[in-house]
Amino acid sequence: MLPIGSFLMNFLNLLILVYFFCLNAFYFLFILLSLYGQIRYRRLTTYLSFKEIFQFPLIKPISVIAPAFNESSTIVESVRSLLALEYPLFEVIVVNDGSTDDTLEKLIQAFKLKRKNWVFRRVLSTKPVRGIYVSSLDPRLVVIDKENGGKADALNAGINLARYPLFCAVDSDSLLERDSLVKVVRPFIEEPEKTVASGGIIQLSNGCKVKFGQVVEIGIARNWLVRFQIIEYLRAFLGGRTGLSLLRSLLIISGAFGLFRKDVVQSCGGYRCHTVGEDMDLVIRLQAYLRKNKKPYRIVFVPDPICWTEAPETLRSLTRQRNRWHRGLIESLTYSFSLFFNPRYGLTGLLAMPYYTFFEMFGPVIEIAGYTLFLYYTLTNQLNTAFALLFFLLAVIVGILLSSLSVLLAEYSERRYPHLKHILILFAFAWLENLFYRQFLAVVRAGAFLSLLRRKKEWGRMERKGFQKLT
Repeated sequence: MLPIGSFLMNFLNLLILVYFFCLNAFYFLFILLSLYGQIRYRRLTTYLSFKEIFQFPLIKPISVIAPAFNESSTIVESVRSLLALEYPLFEVIVVNDGSTDDTLEKLIQAFKLKRKNWVFRRVLSTKPVRGIYVSSLDPRLVVIDKENGGKADALNAGINLARYPLFCAVDSDSLLERDSLVKVVRPFIEEPEKTVASGGIIQLSNGCKVKFGQVVEIGIARNWLVRFQIIEYLRAFLGGRTGLSLLRSLLIISGAFGLFRKDVVQSCGGYRCHTVGEDMDLVIRLQAYLRKNKKPYRIVFVPDPICWTEAPETLRSLTRQRNRWHRGLIESLTYSFSLFFNPRYGLTGLLAMPYYTFFEMFGPVIEIAGYTLFLYYTLTNQLNTAFALLFFLLAVIVGILLSSLSVLLAEYSERRYPHLKHILILFAFAWLENLFYRQFLAVVRAGAFLSLLRRKKEWGRMERKGFQKLT
C-alpha cells in the first residue's frame, strides 16, 4: 500500500488535472455556443436593419443612469457620448456620488446645469440627495448630487428619479457607441413580457482616439497590461457570457453596460449596497425572485452593442480592480448559496452556480496549487513526466488555443481592428497571457479571500489617464 502522504499527493495531482480538464471543456463548449450565437445574430441583423427598430410600436423609452465618483478626467466626454446616442426617446441621469474632486463643477460648466426642485417617489432607500440639476443646453440631461454611498446606492438614487420603464446602468468613465441602445434593446422588442435584462460587450479604449464623446479611431495601447486585458475581455464576453446566455443561465450583466426593466428591479429591492459586486448580485437575485414567483423571464447577452472603457495600466490599479471583482464574485455567490444545485432554479442552479463556484470562485486557489506542485516537483527532482505533460497541456497549451480562438471569434463577429498588425499583436499576447498574466491574476484573485477575511469593503482607487482625444 502507498503511504498516506503519497496517496494524498497523487489524489491532489488527479484533482488538479481533472479541474483543468473540466474547465477547458466548459470553455470549448462556450466557444462553440458563441460561434453558433454569432452566426445566428448575423443572420438576424442581415434581415433587420437596426434603424427599422425606431419604427416599432413596442420600443420603450430608456433612462440611462451613470454613477460618478471622482471622474473629473473623463466625465464630460462620457456624458457627451451618452447624449449622442441614437434612440427615439431617452434621458441621461448622472449621479454625482459625493465626489471630492471637481466632477460636479465640470458638469455644471460644460452643460450649463441649473438647480431644480424635483418631486420624485423614493422607492429605494439611498443616502440623502443634496440637489438635482437639469441642463439648460439639453433637457435630457439630469444630474443628481448626493452624499457618498457607493455605486449601488448611486444607481438606486438614479432609479428613484428615472421616468422611463427601462433603465440602462453604465459607468460614467465609459463611452457607448451611438447605436448601442438600439442594439441592446432588441431582446425587449422580441419578447417584451419576458425580457428583464440584457447587456452588451465591453471593449478597452486604451490606445483608441476619441472625438466628441465617440471612439473614432480604434487602436491597441502599447502597454502590455492593457493588451493582456484585451484578450481576457474577448474570452470572457464572446466566450463565457455568450455561451451562458444561450443556455439561459447568465449570472452577470456588466455594471458598465446593462439594460433592465425598472419595475422588476424595484420589486426585488434594487441594488444591494453592502457588496462590491452589485452587478452580479442583482442578476442572481432577479433570477431567484422571478423563479420564486414563477414568472417566465429572459436575461440576454447581446454580442454587438459596444461599450468602451478605460483599463488599468499599472499593476497596482489592476491588482486593486481584480481583487475587488473577485470579492464581489465571492459575496454574490455566498449570498445566493441557496440556488446552488437547486433544481427549482433550473440551469441557473444546476449549471451556472456550480460553474461559477468551482471554476471562477475557487479556480485561482486550485490553479496556484497546481503551479506550486509543479514547482515543488521540479525543485526536488520528483517531477512525474505524465503529470508534467498533462498539466502543461491543460494549463498552458489549451489556454493558448482558447485565447487564440477568442481573437478569431472577435474578428469574425466585429472586424473592428483596421490593420493586420493589430490581429497579429493580439495573437502574440494570446500566447504570452497564458505564460505570465494568467498566473499573476490567479495570485491576485486568490488574495481576495484574505481581503474578505480582513473585512475589506473599499473599492480601491483607480488611476485614470483619460481618453486620448483627436484635435
